[in-house]
Amino acid sequence: MTKKKKSADKKAKKDIEKLAKEINKAVESTIDLEDSEEDSVAASEEIDLAAEVAEYKDKYLRLYSEFENYRRRTSKERLELISTANSGLMKALIPIADDFDRALKAGTEGAVEGVELIFNKFKNTLEGKGLKKMETASGDDFDEDFHEAITQIPAPDKSLAGKIIDIVEHGYFLGEKVIRFAKVVTGSKD
Repeated sequence: MTKKKKSADKKAKKDIEKLAKEINKAVESTIDLEDSEEDSVAASEEIDLAAEVAEYKDKYLRLYSEFENYRRRTSKERLELISTANSGLMKALIPIADDFDRALKAGTEGAVEGVELIFNKFKNTLEGKGLKKMETASGDDFDEDFHEAITQIPAPDKSLAGKIIDIVEHGYFLGEKVIRFAKVVTGSKD
């Protein structure tokens, strides 16, 4: 009986080992399937991310090239605008230059009247383009926002101390902006 028992135990042990091997194989194949599923999910996520990166890179490159084209175009337009900005003024001044030529050819006869007419036409053209002469007179207060003091001289009267005594060059506005400060002589305060 012991022999039978031993042989039965051996057979049971072999069967158990065989069964354990089969179970291990089944578990390993299941694990392999799970790993391969995880790997395939990770791989598909990587592919999706790579596609998304490529899409963003393409959008970035397109946006960058569009910006570069915009920058070049605006730079070119700015240069054109600068080069032709004064064309309207120049076209308006050409007839006045013609008038000066005619006045010079006319000689001294009526020269003063001709020059006055041309000067008035010239002044009206500039005013039409927005140029305005600054109204500055002797005795006005010196204002550094509109005047440039060339020199100071002793004030002939104490009431002229720190005020404008003489105007060397008139100042001008273009619209509301000062384009040339009036050059003046001021009275010193001492």
